[in-house]
Parts: sequence; C-alpha cells; structure tokens
Amino acid sequence: MDRSRYDNRSYQWRSRTGATRSRATRWAGVPLRLVFVTVAAVSALVTQFVMHNSGPLPEINLHNIIRPRPVSIVGVASVIDGDTIEIHGQRVRFNGIDAPESRQYCDDAKGFEYPCGRRSAEALDKFLAASRPVQCAFVTWDRYGRFVGSCTRADGADVAAWMVEHGQALDWPKYSNGAYAGQQVKAQAAKVGLWAGTFQAPWDWRAQHSDDVHATATFALGSGNAGRNIKGNISAGGERIYHLPGQKYYSVTIINQAKGERWFCSEAEAVAAGWRRSKR
Repeated sequence: MDRSRYDNRSYQWRSRTGATRSRATRWAGVPLRLVFVTVAAVSALVTQFVMHNSGPLPEINLHNIIRPRPVSIVGVASVIDGDTIEIHGQRVRFNGIDAPESRQYCDDAKGFEYPCGRRSAEALDKFLAASRPVQCAFVTWDRYGRFVGSCTRADGADVAAWMVEHGQALDWPKYSNGAYAGQQVKAQAAKVGLWAGTFQAPWDWRAQHSDDVHATATFALGSGNAGRNIKGNISAGGERIYHLPGQKYYSVTIINQAKGERWFCSEAEAVAAGWRRSKR
C-alpha cells in the first residue's frame, strides 16, 4: 500500500472538513433575519431584471419586504397637507386620493390665483377637528416610508371620500381603481372646491415642479400629537406669537418650520422661547 497517497488523501479530507467548519462558524454569527431580508431583496431585484423585457412590472418597494405590517394607527392627527397627516410621529398618506401640494396655486371662478394647497389642508384640519380621534387601517408602505391607509373620523366618516366630495382632493385612479369616482362626479357637478375654477392635477403639477416639491417646507395644521399642540407663529413684522387650540386664528395658522416657526408643549415653554400669547 502506498502510504504517501493515503496520507495525502487524509490531509485533503481534513483540510476540506476544517474549511467547512470554519465557514459554518462564520455564518453562525449572522442574524437569521438579516440573511432572510438580504435574500428577499436580492431575489426581488433579480426577478425584476430577468422579467424586464416581458412587460411592465409593479414598482418593487423594499419597505414592504422589510418593515412590519401594522393593523391600524389611532390618534389625534396633525395635518401636513390635504392628503397627508401625522399621528404619533408617523406620517400617514391617504390611500387612493391626491390633493394639491402645499405650494400649489389654482385659479378660482373669476380667474384669480389662490393657494389651493393650503386651502385643502385647512379644510381637512377643520373636518378632522369635528370628530377626533382618527383611525387609519393599513394598506401599504409607500416608497418614502409613509404608512398608506384608509382613514375614518371617530364618527365613522371616511376622510378621503369627504375630501374628494368637497372638491379638496381628487380620486387618483392609479391607486384607487376609481373608488372615489362617484364623489368626484358630485363635486364637479356642484362646482365646489377645486372644481369652482381651474386647476392642474396634483400629479401633473409635481411632475412639472419636481424641484419645488423637494424644496417645500413642512407645513402642519391642527393639534399634532397630544403633547405638542401650541402653534408658534412669526408674523410678517417678525413678532413671535403663539396660538392655543380654540383661539380665533388657531385653525388657519400654518407652521413653517423653515421660517423658524415651531410647536410648543406648554405656554411656559413658548414664553421662555420668546413668544407671546395671541390676543384673540
């Protein structure tokens, strides 16, 4: 028997076994969840690449692969714009509708420009304030990480349906499958809200003003979360004035954080920061 051949094979077997064990030891320290997420993400990208020439595919959203799927979210909402609110620090985008952007202007019945984006947000704020809190059932995560949901007031009123029926937002067929087409027909026939004049669909406006959209400041209306509901506004003359819920100008005051305006938890905090209380 050739002893040298036996020893050589034994050495090769030991080497392969040691390498296998070494690799297994290295992988043992990798969290299983990380491995699963990585494999799922790579699989999705490979699928999209392979099927690219076989027809259009829905946009792959990794948020929906990685993030947990909540049941619903409930709370007092602050209004970001006509189709987006915030509850407990989570942005919530209404499913199936699209409202004018915060910086968007439209023409009224007489042809004069007006800030339709702000008007839409103000209308939403007043509607939500009439019956709190808001409850939103989860639909999906969008590509910006926002919770997309179907929301109702405490009295059961459908928020998105109300916005469309009162001409403050549009049915968005791309995502709604025409769910709010009936409300839109009513609004158009009654010439309420946007339909009283002329306007550009929000999705078209964003396409033409993509730079403006990215530069848009965050506006907030309403009472925010339960602990921060005092609005610190800066007047045209530079005076710092805070507004309390229930005061005359509270609901129409828009907070522009890019301008230095802010929310406060208490009057003491506002006064300490240099703001004074609104007289009305």
